[in-house]
Amino acid sequence: MEQGLTLDALADRTGVSRSMISLIERGESSPTAVVLDKIAAGLGVTLASLFAEQDSPEASPLSRFSEQRIWRDPDSGYVRRNLSPPGFPSPLELVEVVMPAGARVAYDTGRRSVGVSQQIWIVEGEIEIGLGEKTFRLFAGDCLCMDIEQPTIFRNLSGEPARYLVALATDAALSNRRGGSHE
Repeated sequence: MEQGLTLDALADRTGVSRSMISLIERGESSPTAVVLDKIAAGLGVTLASLFAEQDSPEASPLSRFSEQRIWRDPDSGYVRRNLSPPGFPSPLELVEVVMPAGARVAYDTGRRSVGVSQQIWIVEGEIEIGLGEKTFRLFAGDCLCMDIEQPTIFRNLSGEPARYLVALATDAALSNRRGGSHE
């Protein structure tokens, strides 16, 4: 609604059917991470922003573990936990991900209007990340800075779950922090 798009226009932009978008909007469907990524790309926003609450000066700077929002990808089974305080204005967002053994998630959407800086820090286990033409194998303690404006594939090739922290900052958030205007 903020962008003045109809369901049909969003469906055309994303390649996701109008009916699926409608089901997601009404909370009647649990979309996969890949479908959410297509919607985010079509809107020109980050996947993480689909889980975020609107910034509010009244928002608490504290995010209690028991109140952190959790989402499970129905396709791969990976679990995403929003660690950052919901709605609190901050230039960065923290997310914890647990990827089951053998899981694979591929994000192959195009460029977004909002640039995103992202770092992945492996807490436990190991994952393989494909960024465009490059592949990185990460183990506990490794940290990878990455540009998510290219096709990205996350794989857990091991027999154990992997747990990692994702730190995200958008160009808009960085420019806002430096005194620039917010779109």
